[in-house]
Amino acid sequence: MRSSFGNILSFSLILGGFLLLPGNLTAEEKLTPIFDGKTLDGWVQKGGKAKYNVEDGQIVGTSVTGTPNSFLTTKKHYRNFILELDFFPDAVLNSGVQIRSNVYDEPRTYRWKDKNGQEKSQVVPAHRVHGYQVEIDPSPRAWTAGIYDEARRGWLNDLKQNEAARKAFKKGEWNHLRVVANGDSIKTFLNGVPAADLKDDMTSCGFIGLQVHNFKENGHQIRWKNIRIQELP
Repeated sequence: MRSSFGNILSFSLILGGFLLLPGNLTAEEKLTPIFDGKTLDGWVQKGGKAKYNVEDGQIVGTSVTGTPNSFLTTKKHYRNFILELDFFPDAVLNSGVQIRSNVYDEPRTYRWKDKNGQEKSQVVPAHRVHGYQVEIDPSPRAWTAGIYDEARRGWLNDLKQNEAARKAFKKGEWNHLRVVANGDSIKTFLNGVPAADLKDDMTSCGFIGLQVHNFKENGHQIRWKNIRIQELP
């Protein structure tokens, strides 16, 4: 049986700008920029050939036809962290923020059990970015900040039952995204509103990535800025 102490250790609470750690110890949040506002130093492109450049302190991702999903990823991998950023969505272009994501030179097979206990598996091809994605969804369903498993299991935590989070999305405006990944817990917040709340342990570490989804038209853009992170114990 899992002890109550173990349950306490399995997650953290974020309250009033402070991180509540086991033992009632607190540490003020100190998020550090991972985008310098001027260059793409520390980032590398993987997957498709969408265009990424820096304008006015923002990373701008631009769609290119005939190319698969594209990802601008951190060179560094992160395990437990608080991630915050602002994004300006395109009117129709789907996008997302990868967390704990990976890519390998050889195919990789993943196995799991679905909610009914049935064995499932998925082979991810070589050089294919895969892992948890915090959705940016400008469509009418408005599942922005839901959690999708890119190239593996699909939707893990959509927002069908979270009307408040769906309404929190702002089309044609800057939006604020917060992600708290700690152990097997991944929680997201959209413009301050709780969105996804997922328990999953398939992948514990990986890069952060900014996705430009494959699209039928050139020139659609998604913008990100103020990308900051704090690694957790």
